[in-house]
Amino acid sequence: MIKVSADSTCDLSPSILNKFDIAIMPLNVIIGDKQFRDGVDITPFEIFRYVEEEGKACSTAAINVYEYHNHFEKLLSSYDAVIHICLGSKFSSCYQNARLAAQSFKNVFVIDSQNLSTGSGHLVLDAALMAKEKIDPREICLRLNNLVPKIEASFIIDQLDYLRNGGRCSSLAAHGAKLLLIKPCINVVDGQMLVGKKYRGSFEKCLRNYVRDKLQNRDNIDTNRIFITHTVSDADIVRMVKEEVLKYCTFKEIIETKAGSTISCHCGPNTLGILFKQK
Repeated sequence: MIKVSADSTCDLSPSILNKFDIAIMPLNVIIGDKQFRDGVDITPFEIFRYVEEEGKACSTAAINVYEYHNHFEKLLSSYDAVIHICLGSKFSSCYQNARLAAQSFKNVFVIDSQNLSTGSGHLVLDAALMAKEKIDPREICLRLNNLVPKIEASFIIDQLDYLRNGGRCSSLAAHGAKLLLIKPCINVVDGQMLVGKKYRGSFEKCLRNYVRDKLQNRDNIDTNRIFITHTVSDADIVRMVKEEVLKYCTFKEIIETKAGSTISCHCGPNTLGILFKQK
């Protein structure tokens, strides 16, 4: 039997994790002088409260080699092999640490998703579906690595303050974006976050244009599944995005998930992305 495992940054919903029995390794969220585990003892709501109401600094830390080793060892007591999908190696040292931990075992396979949030989540879910079919773990890894460059992940950020606080954006850029009502699109390209088109106007208007730009007149989209992943966005906003998606492309599955604490720590509230695969 194969056990599929992933970093908490895959942002899959509890229902999906439970349905496919996917194991999760939580990254660490540091607020002030306290450390929390993503999805275990901290939530995005609490992060936003700490930052916005109490003015505390918020950062994240990778899972260390020792934590991965213990995680893999525990899983192998019940399973024949473990496939673990990591947060992209250019975002964090998680992949490097997981690889080092995996060297102690013959049947632990570590995948660099080169992505984040449900960009990684696509790979995790595909791995779980293949494991259910009892496909050989090496073949699963081969297929996953072939899928990595086909994942199209992007998101719109309502405010740049959290990226600024994390050192990923200058104070001047954040202030200018706020004054001009600019909502940048962040694309994951070759395992890195790059600023794409800069939308202007209300969050809702920017999202409508963003969905159109990503889906309209495309013939290379895999229409089996799309994730709409967000950091505690208004339900009406999410519903509107679903309707906009269906204007341009009919997906077999439209899955809404909420981003976990690690992603929320860096992106802040009202961040939303559509994440899908190319053919």
